[in-house]
Amino acid sequence: MKIGFVGLGKMGGNMVQRLLGGGHEVVAFDVNEGARKQAQAEGAGVLDSLEKLAGSLNSPRTVWVMVPAGKPTEETIETLASMLSEGDILIDGGNSNFRDSMRRARELEKNGISFLDAGTSGGVWGLEIGYCMMIGGDEAAFLKVEPVFKTLAPKDGYAHVGPIGAGHFVKMVHNGIEYALLQAYGEGFEIMDAKEEFDLDLAQIAHLWNQGSVIRSWLLELAERAFQNDPELELVRGYVEDSGEGRWTVAEAIEENVPAPVITLSLLERFRSRQDDSFSAKVIAALRNEFGGHAVKKK
Repeated sequence: MKIGFVGLGKMGGNMVQRLLGGGHEVVAFDVNEGARKQAQAEGAGVLDSLEKLAGSLNSPRTVWVMVPAGKPTEETIETLASMLSEGDILIDGGNSNFRDSMRRARELEKNGISFLDAGTSGGVWGLEIGYCMMIGGDEAAFLKVEPVFKTLAPKDGYAHVGPIGAGHFVKMVHNGIEYALLQAYGEGFEIMDAKEEFDLDLAQIAHLWNQGSVIRSWLLELAERAFQNDPELELVRGYVEDSGEGRWTVAEAIEENVPAPVITLSLLERFRSRQDDSFSAKVIAALRNEFGGHAVKKK
């Protein structure tokens, strides 16, 4: 089928390649000229404005938005909404907050435009392996564009999970779980790295654990690759960003009175990773010195 695609970054560009490989006709736009040229070289029809993209599609039109969450998504959808018409379908495959998706869907519905929120997981490996896709929205709209999801995903790798907002909600929780898994692996490997007397080969152990152990996973496969390339991770700074989904997951856990201590602490550890020198740790050291005379390390 023919689809408009907005956003040709690390994931969007690869998704366009996978769609083209699956026989779909793609017309694409990105604010970055280099990204547009790359997509054009791969066989996509490339246009230099959203207006031209919308005009190149015949109704009923399908447009996929794959830009950063927040203001970029908001502005892109607002602009497209003024160009699309009744019967068209707009898909947001980014990491938008599910509440924003619900609001956007209500606004688009006033003009007869269907909205699907497609939580997308797979990262830079999605081109080769496929993307796991969690889709929320009207089921009739989902069925109309299902061939697109079928091409992007591996076998059994996509599902209509519920009404508007459900797709991005499920993806949000998915990313919250990811935070906790990464934290657990990080702590485990740090314990082993600290045991200098054993001189453990962390790449070997990551590979070993993937051979039938109960903690085997794709993340462990990636850990093996990382340790093979840089055994002591000397080229990596221990600074961990977050893109918002972990915060939203913790907020929803609080809203729903669900205890989620592991996910919450994994988020807080990311905050701690960005501190060059923790002020709270200074307070603790100072207090230990005050009440017990414990030694304090001076700067």
